[in-house]
This record gives sequence, C-alpha cells and structure tokens, in this order.
Amino acid sequence: QVQLVESGGGLVQAGGSLRLSCAASGRTFSSYGMGWFRQAPGKAREFVAAIRRNGDSTYYADSVKGRFTISRDNAKNTMYLQMNSLKPEETAVYYCAAKSGSYIYIEFKVYDYWGQGTQVTVSS
Repeated sequence: QVQLVESGGGLVQAGGSLRLSCAASGRTFSSYGMGWFRQAPGKAREFVAAIRRNGDSTYYADSVKGRFTISRDNAKNTMYLQMNSLKPEETAVYYCAAKSGSYIYIEFKVYDYWGQGTQVTVSS
C-alpha cells in the first residue's frame, strides 16, 4: 500500500515556474515506477512525465519536453516535477501516481495508486 500526497500547486503567470512534489508513504517507494498526469476541466486525464523506480530513465509527453523535468529522491520517498515556461492551457489538476515494477509507465490505467491532486492555474 502506498499513499501519495501532492503539493506545490498554485497560481502562476504564463512563462512562470512551479515545482510540484509527491510525497509517498511506506518503505517501498523505490519499488515503484512513478508518473505525473494532469486533467483539465472537461478533458481526459493526460500523461505528463514518468520515471523509473531507480530514477535512471525518464519519459515526457511531447508537449512538455524541454520545459518540465521529473525527478525523484528515493531516500526522501519523494518525486518532483519542475515546470518551467508554463502556458495557460496547462491549467489543470496535476496528479502523481505509482505503479509497482521496473519499467516506465505512460498509460494511466496501469497505475496502482494515485494522489488527490494539486491545482495548477496559469494566468495569461
């Protein structure tokens, strides 16, 4: 069982930056591949980025490549998403998710655990 808690969301102007955190409970955080997803009102949940359980490999949605950076600190049971050059259309609730296994996972349906989400609002 893993419990996930996101933080770091808020209101930012277009072009600004935010750093999201996802704190995980339990002692097996390093056993889980992790991902970030987002969901805007009236839209489907969208993959943003994912990272392997040991942090040696990452994958990004094309729309965020070069602007977002996913990372993790297994000693702190925490994953991060550094978001730069934010755009108004990226306003959404951002969720972190955990999937037991050694791969990178980009399909939201395979994830085992989800956080409650954190709101990111980008003003124009």
